[in-house]
Amino acid sequence: MRIRSALTRAAALGAAAVLAATALTACGDDGATSEAANPYGLLQAGVLRAGTLTDAPPNVYLKDGKFTGFDNDLLTAVAAKAGLKVEFVGTDFSALLAQVNNHKFDVGSSSITITEARKKTVDFGNGYDFGYFGLDVPAGSPVTGFDQLAGKRVVVVQGTVQDDYATRENLNPVRVPDYNGAVNQLKAGTADAWIAPAEIGDKSAADSNGKITVAAKQLSPAPTAYAVAKGNDKLREALNKALDEVIADGTWSKLQAQYYPGRPIPADFKPGSGTVAVPSPSAAS
Repeated sequence: MRIRSALTRAAALGAAAVLAATALTACGDDGATSEAANPYGLLQAGVLRAGTLTDAPPNVYLKDGKFTGFDNDLLTAVAAKAGLKVEFVGTDFSALLAQVNNHKFDVGSSSITITEARKKTVDFGNGYDFGYFGLDVPAGSPVTGFDQLAGKRVVVVQGTVQDDYATRENLNPVRVPDYNGAVNQLKAGTADAWIAPAEIGDKSAADSNGKITVAAKQLSPAPTAYAVAKGNDKLREALNKALDEVIADGTWSKLQAQYYPGRPIPADFKPGSGTVAVPSPSAAS
């Protein structure tokens, strides 16, 4: 009887060990399968959840209930090259970078200029566009240049590079959460000037029925790029690779011509990695 009991206990222990090893193996397989199904650590496998704005044409905006604009249409094309679909969600620019790094969004798409300060919060892909600062003023304003803003009531969108510029120039800017707020201040005469992304400033002036004019422009010091969470190198590298592909196939050139017709491209600006040829809009069509 003692021998039989010992054998029974040994068999039970052996069976338990086999079950434990099987469970561990299964867990390992699940982890590997999960990583293979979602290699970029997205909130939902196969879907790129992008934080963007609703009111900044022609860069990012809502039209007939759909998110569009140069940045968003380009991101849709880039994501497709990487085998992903894009889900756009509107937010305020002042919150966007923190929301990307806290994984509320997989990526930020909003003509985000690369700066050293922003690199402390998020990582950036390769630059896909350049930009100008625009100076919008109420119609009839005597302000004609950036050098005339001292002592004026200057409005900026909070957290933008235009905010950084105004602060650096000691202009004591009035900060608003979105572009509509800036436009409304000019229309109401409660601001003397708005420092804006030039393309957005141009569109806002054109849509103002003569209430706003563009006084001046100057080249922004750094390119714009998509933002991803700190350390998400797999997603950043995938977007960089796909960006080069949409540059090479002419999509980038087509979108430039569509959204910024007649805008000259600085000779020293190279989108993406800078290693692929950029077709002209006519050659890409």
